Amino acid sequence: MLVNADFGRRAVVRPGDYEWVASPQHGVERVMLDRIGAEQARATSIVRYAPDSHFPRHAHPGGEEILVLDGVFSDDAADYPAGYYLRNPPGSVHTPSSRAGATIFVKLRQMTAGDNRQVRVDTRAPSAWRRDSDRAVCLLFESACEQVCLLRLDAGAAVFEGPLEGAEILVLAGELLADGECFAAGAWLRLPAGSWPDYRAGDAGARIYLKLGAPINADGSGR
Repeated sequence: MLVNADFGRRAVVRPGDYEWVASPQHGVERVMLDRIGAEQARATSIVRYAPDSHFPRHAHPGGEEILVLDGVFSDDAADYPAGYYLRNPPGSVHTPSSRAGATIFVKLRQMTAGDNRQVRVDTRAPSAWRRDSDRAVCLLFESACEQVCLLRLDAGAAVFEGPLEGAEILVLAGELLADGECFAAGAWLRLPAGSWPDYRAGDAGARIYLKLGAPINADGSGR
Protein backbone atom coordinates (compact mmCIF):
# COMPACT_ATOMS: atom_id res chain seq x y z
CA MET A 1 0.00 0.00 0.00
CA LEU A 2 1.26 3.47 -0.89
CA VAL A 3 -0.23 6.63 0.65
CA ASN A 4 1.53 9.98 0.09
CA ALA A 5 4.64 7.92 -0.64
CA ASP A 6 6.46 10.47 -2.85
CA PHE A 7 8.67 12.30 -0.37
CA GLY A 8 9.85 14.72 -3.04
CA ARG A 9 6.41 16.37 -3.10
CA ARG A 10 4.38 18.33 -0.56
CA ALA A 11 1.63 16.26 1.06
CA VAL A 12 -1.40 17.73 2.84
CA VAL A 13 -4.29 16.02 4.66
CA ARG A 14 -6.97 18.27 6.13
CA PRO A 15 -9.59 17.16 8.69
CA GLY A 16 -12.22 17.13 5.93
CA ASP A 17 -10.07 14.58 4.09
CA TYR A 18 -9.93 12.11 6.99
CA GLU A 19 -10.94 8.58 6.06
CA TRP A 20 -11.18 6.32 9.09
CA VAL A 21 -10.08 2.77 8.27
CA ALA A 22 -10.61 -0.15 10.63
CA SER A 23 -7.46 -1.83 11.94
CA PRO A 24 -7.17 -5.60 12.47
CA GLN A 25 -8.04 -5.01 16.12
CA HIS A 26 -11.68 -4.38 17.06
CA GLY A 27 -12.30 -0.85 18.34
CA VAL A 28 -9.15 0.68 16.81
CA GLU A 29 -9.26 2.66 13.57
CA ARG A 30 -6.87 5.01 11.82
CA VAL A 31 -6.47 7.76 9.26
CA MET A 32 -3.51 6.95 7.02
CA LEU A 33 -1.50 10.12 6.43
CA ASP A 34 1.44 8.45 4.71
CA ARG A 35 2.24 4.78 4.34
CA ILE A 36 4.63 2.45 2.57
CA GLY A 37 3.71 -1.20 3.11
CA ALA A 38 0.77 -3.36 4.15
CA GLU A 39 -0.12 -3.99 7.81
CA GLN A 40 3.57 -3.95 8.79
CA ALA A 41 4.40 -0.56 7.27
CA ARG A 42 6.45 2.57 7.51
CA ALA A 43 3.50 4.75 8.41
CA THR A 44 2.23 8.03 9.80
CA SER A 45 -1.35 7.87 11.10
CA ILE A 46 -3.94 9.32 13.41
CA VAL A 47 -5.26 6.40 15.44
CA ARG A 48 -8.49 6.32 17.45
CA TYR A 49 -9.05 3.84 20.29
CA ALA A 50 -12.63 3.21 21.39
CA PRO A 51 -13.14 2.81 25.15
CA ASP A 52 -11.81 -0.53 26.45
CA SER A 53 -9.93 -1.32 23.23
CA HIS A 54 -6.38 -2.62 22.93
CA PHE A 55 -3.77 -4.17 20.69
CA PRO A 56 -2.08 -7.47 21.62
CA ARG A 57 1.50 -7.27 22.84
CA HIS A 58 3.81 -6.59 19.89
CA ALA A 59 7.24 -5.28 18.94
CA HIS A 60 8.29 -2.22 16.96
CA PRO A 61 11.39 -3.14 14.95
CA GLY A 62 11.69 0.37 13.51
CA GLY A 63 10.53 2.28 16.56
CA GLU A 64 7.34 4.17 17.36
CA GLU A 65 6.61 7.83 18.07
CA ILE A 66 3.32 8.91 19.68
CA LEU A 67 1.67 12.21 20.58
CA VAL A 68 -1.52 11.77 22.61
CA LEU A 69 -4.11 14.14 21.14
CA ASP A 70 -7.21 13.29 23.17
CA GLY A 71 -8.30 10.95 25.97
CA VAL A 72 -5.89 8.66 27.81
CA PHE A 73 -3.55 6.22 26.07
CA SER A 74 -1.99 3.39 28.09
CA ASP A 75 0.76 0.82 27.80
CA ASP A 76 2.35 -1.74 30.12
CA ALA A 77 4.04 0.96 32.19
CA ALA A 78 1.64 3.88 32.62
CA ASP A 79 -1.37 5.91 31.53
CA TYR A 80 -0.68 8.95 29.32
CA PRO A 81 -3.31 11.70 29.06
CA ALA A 82 -3.58 14.15 26.17
CA GLY A 83 -0.38 16.16 25.77
CA TYR A 84 2.08 13.31 26.40
CA TYR A 85 4.81 12.57 23.86
CA LEU A 86 6.21 9.01 23.78
CA ARG A 87 9.14 7.65 21.83
CA ASN A 88 9.74 3.88 21.87
CA PRO A 89 13.04 2.88 20.23
CA PRO A 90 13.56 0.12 17.63
CA GLY A 91 13.06 -3.30 19.19
CA SER A 92 10.75 -2.08 21.96
CA VAL A 93 7.70 -4.13 22.94
CA HIS A 94 4.41 -3.03 24.49
CA THR A 95 0.67 -3.67 24.85
CA PRO A 96 -1.17 -0.45 23.93
CA SER A 97 -4.71 0.16 25.14
CA SER A 98 -7.21 2.75 26.32
CA ARG A 99 -9.85 2.33 29.01
CA ALA A 100 -11.59 5.65 28.37
CA GLY A 101 -10.78 6.02 24.68
CA ALA A 102 -7.99 8.01 23.04
CA THR A 103 -6.83 9.60 19.81
CA ILE A 104 -3.10 9.58 19.07
CA PHE A 105 -0.73 10.72 16.33
CA VAL A 106 1.61 7.83 15.50
CA LYS A 107 4.76 7.39 13.42
CA LEU A 108 6.04 3.83 12.85
CA ARG A 109 9.39 2.57 11.50
CA GLN A 110 10.89 6.03 11.14
CA MET A 111 13.85 5.91 13.52
CA THR A 112 17.52 5.41 12.77
CA ALA A 113 19.05 2.04 13.59
CA GLY A 114 21.16 3.52 16.40
CA ASP A 115 18.29 5.34 18.12
CA ASN A 116 17.93 3.60 21.48
CA ARG A 117 16.40 6.31 23.67
CA GLN A 118 13.00 5.93 25.28
CA VAL A 119 11.39 9.34 25.74
CA ARG A 120 8.42 10.48 27.81
CA VAL A 121 7.54 14.21 27.83
CA ASP A 122 4.51 15.74 29.54
CA THR A 123 3.99 18.79 27.34
CA ARG A 124 1.38 20.13 29.79
CA ALA A 125 4.16 20.95 32.26
CA PRO A 126 5.17 24.65 32.14
CA SER A 127 8.79 23.59 32.82
CA ALA A 128 8.85 21.75 29.46
CA TRP A 129 8.51 25.03 27.56
CA ARG A 130 10.87 27.94 26.88
CA ARG A 131 9.99 31.31 25.40
CA ASP A 132 11.90 32.41 22.29
CA SER A 133 10.82 35.73 20.76
CA ASP A 134 7.44 35.22 19.05
CA ARG A 135 7.08 31.56 20.06
CA ALA A 136 7.29 29.08 22.92
CA VAL A 137 9.15 25.83 22.27
CA CYS A 138 8.75 22.40 23.88
CA LEU A 139 11.65 20.25 22.67
CA LEU A 140 10.62 16.60 22.43
CA PHE A 141 13.60 14.94 20.75
CA GLU A 142 16.82 15.97 19.02
CA SER A 143 19.54 14.04 17.21
CA ALA A 144 21.93 14.55 14.32
CA CYS A 145 19.10 13.47 11.96
CA GLU A 146 16.03 15.24 13.29
CA GLN A 147 14.50 17.68 15.72
CA VAL A 148 10.97 17.19 17.09
CA CYS A 149 9.15 19.86 19.08
CA LEU A 150 5.86 21.53 19.83
CA LEU A 151 5.55 25.24 19.03
CA ARG A 152 3.13 27.82 20.38
CA LEU A 153 3.25 30.59 17.80
CA ASP A 154 2.09 34.15 18.34
CA ALA A 155 -0.19 35.67 15.70
CA GLY A 156 1.74 36.13 12.47
CA ALA A 157 4.83 34.26 13.67
CA ALA A 158 6.71 32.40 10.93
CA VAL A 159 7.22 28.66 11.35
CA PHE A 160 10.50 28.47 9.40
CA GLU A 161 13.57 30.67 9.33
CA GLY A 162 15.31 29.29 6.24
CA PRO A 163 15.84 26.31 3.91
CA LEU A 164 14.94 22.84 5.20
CA GLU A 165 16.05 19.26 4.71
CA GLY A 166 12.39 18.37 5.20
CA ALA A 167 9.57 19.15 7.62
CA GLU A 168 6.37 17.66 8.98
CA ILE A 169 3.60 19.58 10.74
CA LEU A 170 0.44 18.61 12.60
CA VAL A 171 -1.69 21.64 13.51
CA LEU A 172 -2.93 21.09 17.05
CA ALA A 173 -4.74 24.39 17.68
CA GLY A 174 -5.34 27.66 15.85
CA GLU A 175 -4.37 27.80 12.18
CA LEU A 176 -1.45 28.24 9.81
CA LEU A 177 -1.59 30.44 6.72
CA ALA A 178 0.53 30.11 3.56
CA ASP A 179 0.10 31.64 0.12
CA GLY A 180 -3.65 32.03 0.50
CA GLU A 181 -4.15 28.58 2.06
CA CYS A 182 -5.47 28.00 5.56
CA PHE A 183 -4.56 24.93 7.59
CA ALA A 184 -6.85 24.51 10.60
CA ALA A 185 -6.45 22.30 13.65
CA GLY A 186 -6.08 18.69 12.55
CA ALA A 187 -4.30 19.50 9.29
CA TRP A 188 -1.16 17.49 8.54
CA LEU A 189 1.57 18.67 6.17
CA ARG A 190 4.80 17.10 4.95
CA LEU A 191 7.22 19.38 3.12
CA PRO A 192 10.21 18.20 1.06
CA ALA A 193 13.68 19.74 1.19
CA GLY A 194 13.78 23.36 0.06
CA SER A 195 12.86 26.83 1.23
CA TRP A 196 9.44 27.27 2.83
CA PRO A 197 9.46 30.71 4.47
CA ASP A 198 5.77 31.69 4.23
CA TYR A 199 4.01 29.43 6.75
CA ARG A 200 2.72 31.69 9.53
CA ALA A 201 0.31 31.50 12.44
CA GLY A 202 -3.14 33.00 11.95
CA ASP A 203 -4.65 35.88 13.91
CA ALA A 204 -5.32 33.70 16.96
CA GLY A 205 -1.85 32.12 16.89
CA ALA A 206 -1.24 28.40 16.53
CA ARG A 207 0.08 25.36 18.35
CA ILE A 208 1.81 22.76 16.18
CA TYR A 209 3.82 19.55 16.24
CA LEU A 210 6.93 20.10 14.11
CA LYS A 211 9.53 17.60 12.92
CA LEU A 212 12.57 18.92 11.03
CA GLY A 213 14.96 16.74 9.04
CA ALA A 214 14.99 14.42 6.06
CA PRO A 215 12.51 11.52 6.28
CA ILE A 216 13.86 8.21 7.62
CA ASN A 217 13.34 5.00 5.67
CA ALA A 218 11.81 1.88 7.24
CA ASP A 219 15.29 0.34 7.43
CA GLY A 220 16.58 3.23 9.55
CA SER A 221 18.48 5.00 6.76
CA GLY A 222 17.94 8.57 5.58
CA ARG A 223 16.63 9.65 2.21
